[in-house]
This record gives sequence, structure tokens and C-alpha cells, in this order.
Amino acid sequence: DTGHAETVEITYDPTVVSYGDLLHIFFSVAHNPTQLNFQGPDRGTQYRSAIFVQSKQEEDVVRACIAQLDAANLFEGPIVTTLEPFEAFYPAEQYPQDFLTLNPDWPYIVVHDLPKIAALESIFPDKFRAEPALVGMLPAT
Repeated sequence: DTGHAETVEITYDPTVVSYGDLLHIFFSVAHNPTQLNFQGPDRGTQYRSAIFVQSKQEEDVVRACIAQLDAANLFEGPIVTTLEPFEAFYPAEQYPQDFLTLNPDWPYIVVHDLPKIAALESIFPDKFRAEPALVGMLPAT
């Protein structure tokens, strides 16, 4: 009932990876952008496909990307990813941080997440790195 969404905050260097590259990865391997208010077995508006834009320029780029993807009919249905204004990011509790790396044999991880990691490595080998940037290892913001 809070309107929150389960999401990640991405900090990146645009001289290394572009916003367009990030969108390409997001729509290709991060999740299914045609699923409204769910991802895999997780149900509810907190699991909606959303991008939280920080500027009109970002919004325009995302809208153009979605229009191109929809026109190409790459997915089984229309993209339902919402564009929402970025207001704030609230980190999750500590226990889910770096969960995949700390629990690679957890059934949910094996079924739902490891295939996404394999797809990332296969489709974007130049963007993939085997050693993840762990949240537990990042400086506090």
C-alpha cells in the first residue's frame, strides 16, 4: 500500500557504459518488461516493471527505447514498464543485500536469477564481469 517498488539503484560512469546500454541490458536480461505487477513468482505492485527517471532527457530516451522495442515485436506482448519520477531510494534491510552471491545454491536463485546472469554474460560479454560489485563492499552513501 506504500507505492514502493522493489528495485536497484545503479550508479555508473557514462564514459564506461551509456544510459542506452543500461536500458538494453535492462530490457534484455534483467526481467520481463511485459509482466504487469509481477516478476516470475513474485506478485504485487511492488514487483512492477519500472524505471525511475531523473530528468526529461532520461524519460525521452526510455520512451524512445520502449517504442522501438514494441515496434520490433521482440516480446510476446507490449512493454508495460512504467516511467516514474525518481523521488528517493531506500536501501533494503541488510539480509537481502548481495543475496545471490552469498546464496548461489538457493532454489529461487538457481531457477530465476542464475539464468539471467548467464544471459548477461552470453549476450553482453563486453559488459559482463565475473566479480560483482557487492553492496556490502560499497562505501556508505
